[in-house]
Amino acid sequence: MIKIDPTQGARRLRLGTRGSPLALAQAHQIADGIRAASGGAYDCEIVAFTTTGDKLTTERLINSGGKGLFTRELDDALSRRDLDLAVHSLKDVPSVLPAGQIFAAFPEREDPRDGFLSHAAKSIRDLPEGAKLGTASLRREAQALALRPDLQVVTFRGNVATRMRKLEEGLADATFLAMAGLTRLGLSDVATPVPLEDMLPAAGQGIIGVVTRDDADTELLEVLRTLSHEPSRAAAIAERAFLEKLDGSCRTPIAAHLFDRGDEWQLIGEVLNPGGSARWRGDGVCRKDATDAQLVLLGRAVAQEIIFAAKEALPIFGDER
Repeated sequence: MIKIDPTQGARRLRLGTRGSPLALAQAHQIADGIRAASGGAYDCEIVAFTTTGDKLTTERLINSGGKGLFTRELDDALSRRDLDLAVHSLKDVPSVLPAGQIFAAFPEREDPRDGFLSHAAKSIRDLPEGAKLGTASLRREAQALALRPDLQVVTFRGNVATRMRKLEEGLADATFLAMAGLTRLGLSDVATPVPLEDMLPAAGQGIIGVVTRDDADTELLEVLRTLSHEPSRAAAIAERAFLEKLDGSCRTPIAAHLFDRGDEWQLIGEVLNPGGSARWRGDGVCRKDATDAQLVLLGRAVAQEIIFAAKEALPIFGDER
């Protein structure tokens, strides 16, 4: 436990986050955790950012630069030392962090599943023929069309409240939202969780990543380490290694999830073509006591299996990586 110097009081940390209600809820969760774990030696000032991704209300991320649009401003502020920490939804973080930055904590994962929202049906299979599905996610679009190729896809952008409002206004018959975000906002009852067998989630979905600089104080790193949940940390490492091997971005429908199989971890990953008419899956296992390096190898091996299977059909895999 860190001891507080009574002449100095708590050390104040600047914690950066996006300004959406969900992002702020996640930031307060981390700030409370830091305060408790340090016995009050650290306190956090939450600094909210409007990122490039937040400014996009109609376009897909693929048309504006892909992944990184929700983290770039925070990345830059952290590198400039305007922030001490940044808190991200892990699925929004590019597969490689900026130079000089590291993940310091992965708190316990929330529900990783996608949630189905609709006033017309209880599941995607029950939607009327030709129904409109609102989403801006290539992954969700491809996976939905793989199940229901008759659906019409319309672009839904915005935070949770915005997308729920668009659904209420009848701009679509159904949409998907991450159950993790809905749960953290106390809205889990508005959606029906989609089984992982039907829709494998985005790599890292439901995990919060706490990022700091690699020259951060040892005491701070020790405090942050206590916030980490080991199974969530293992999932983050394996799923991100899978994504990195595939050079994953918002330009390709990619999904991955690390399953708890008792004595083993099983990683299942998939890539789809944009229309969902073809999909390629890979899987692999490792022991629960696997090192970080072994988890990375697991992620890369599953990705390589898919690359070999899909490279003839998808141009992005034309060259072995």
